[in-house]
Amino acid sequence: MNTLTILALSWQHILIVAVLLVLLFGGKKIPELMRGVGSGIKEFKDAVKEEDKPGAEKKSPSTPTNDNSSSN
Repeated sequence: MNTLTILALSWQHILIVAVLLVLLFGGKKIPELMRGVGSGIKEFKDAVKEEDKPGAEKKSPSTPTNDNSSSN
């Protein structure tokens, strides 16, 4: 059995999901949710591109050292 056919969605499935989204969130909330998803995907892609740049080095977080050897 082909795995892709198991995961494939027909137009009926997409319609049912769309109706459920409208019922759960309402028509005004859906565009706001989609904007949030889109901006999250964009930030993720930008982070992946920046990490893949040659010369980009991972900086380890620097820990401050306490030189309080002469405490009163």
